[in-house]
Amino acid sequence: MDKKEVSKVLKEIGTLLELKGENHFKTRAYFNGARMIEVMQEDIGSVVAENRLKDIKGIGKALQEKITELVTTGGLQYYDDLKSEIPEGIFDILKIPGLGPKKVKVLYDELDIKTLGELEYACLENRLLGLKGFGEKTQNNILEGIENLKKYSGQHLQSTGIIFGNQIIEKLKENKDIIRVSLAGSIRRHKEVIKDIDIIASCLDQDRENIMDYFTSIDGAEKIIAKGNTKSSIIISAGINVDLRLVRDDEYPFALHHFTGSKEHNTALRHRGKAIGLKINEYGIFKDDKKIDVKNEEGFFTALGLQYIPPELRENMGEIEAAEEKRIPNLVQLQDIKGIFHVHSNYSDGVNTIEELINKAIEKGFKYIGISDHSQSAFYANGLKDEDIINQHREIEELRDKYPEIAIYKGIESDILPDGSLDYSDKILASFDYVIGSIHSNFNMDKKAMTERLIKAIENKYINILGHPTGRLLLSREAYDLDLKEVIKCCSKNKVAIEINSNPHRLDLDWRMCKYAKEEGVKLSIEPDAHRISGIDDIYYGIGIGRKGWLEAKDLLNTGNVEDINSFFKK
Repeated sequence: MDKKEVSKVLKEIGTLLELKGENHFKTRAYFNGARMIEVMQEDIGSVVAENRLKDIKGIGKALQEKITELVTTGGLQYYDDLKSEIPEGIFDILKIPGLGPKKVKVLYDELDIKTLGELEYACLENRLLGLKGFGEKTQNNILEGIENLKKYSGQHLQSTGIIFGNQIIEKLKENKDIIRVSLAGSIRRHKEVIKDIDIIASCLDQDRENIMDYFTSIDGAEKIIAKGNTKSSIIISAGINVDLRLVRDDEYPFALHHFTGSKEHNTALRHRGKAIGLKINEYGIFKDDKKIDVKNEEGFFTALGLQYIPPELRENMGEIEAAEEKRIPNLVQLQDIKGIFHVHSNYSDGVNTIEELINKAIEKGFKYIGISDHSQSAFYANGLKDEDIINQHREIEELRDKYPEIAIYKGIESDILPDGSLDYSDKILASFDYVIGSIHSNFNMDKKAMTERLIKAIENKYINILGHPTGRLLLSREAYDLDLKEVIKCCSKNKVAIEINSNPHRLDLDWRMCKYAKEEGVKLSIEPDAHRISGIDDIYYGIGIGRKGWLEAKDLLNTGNVEDINSFFKK
């Protein structure tokens, strides 16, 4: 190791010791030693070989031993042992400007935050505002720092792709040379995590160059990766790649289908085409080398003797067989949602008042809304104590009189404790119209214990909805270990709905299990988990997951009318 590498390791040791809460003098010794090594003029190897480290001011015996081990072996056991004691994600958090070891230690100790994703989610739920040394400005600065780090991570939440992709689509529509244009790729299929933004557009051949000039100079384009007449790629300010492919308009339906994917769906469809004497590629469907005339994607599937397959289903998970037998479901749409139940007010960690949330729900045409603040165990989220519940219920009763046009429900998001119990007495639980049961702590239980924990909670007669059932945070935290099929079966038996949490960081229940839950007779509920008014619109992402999971309006709790809801909550 050279002196630069040695200095870096010593600095990291100092940081690790600060994270562990070691005394100031011990941590400073490593930072000071790093500085002394960094500024020394001599070769560190020679100094170690000649046993002259002891002559350097600030380098004590302990540091001498560690520097010698680093230089002579290229490693340091003490350093490796320290690193093993700290979650890897902490080092990513330390990359955020303004977050030093002391503040990161507070986040870890007080909120059990170990990854960037957990930190971002905590900021969005305003959990940092109650911590000593933190405030709204710090929280906003952290969010800005996280966004800057995410720009170059290579993977992005679905919401990032949809938001920026749609912005670019609208700009491209302003170009009169473009005939048709659409998002494609994994975004169009509503995959929960994406790598880039794919766009397909049609035009006349003579307009290609002008369109590519327009695209590569579009607002937000920071770097041109490639530029040609058929495909160009840029990086936008969000740090995500955007690819634009241009085709002739007669090729557009075929290209849109091909580049929407998935690869597995396309391969299976080509095999089917071959079996009936058709050749399929991104340029057309051919019978005896003659191209079949197709105007749109509906015509594409008709030419193959299939029912139209919505983009969300194109994963080669039975959709082609269903299309052959005309069994493609009438997938749920945003307008089918008649109300929401997972909403937080300023009684716990939400931003808005209950009345503000009600007015937004009325504006959106909802028939009902439920308020489900955090329960008392969620101290970090200002969870409701007994007196808070009394006050909130009194306010809701007054608002029911003021707003008779919408049904307003008293709910709670009650923590499922490690033993599977909910964190209120039966008397208090009985005072709510409905209860969402969610896990917010002790994620590392083994599969058997976690499954038993959830099953016990589901069997509680007061629980109506299981919230974000696997606890995952996309690009941040894996789902906790559990037998999800057993949990789903238990929900079916006990008439407990399962949430599709629409927050882009969660999208939990996973779409791959929605179809199974549907087949088991479980009602699902697409919920925003909103902590501010704008968060209500996240149900759009949940709709995408529901559609990807083969769900119809009839499969969902919150597409029913008020009478249906009242009946369900009474169990």
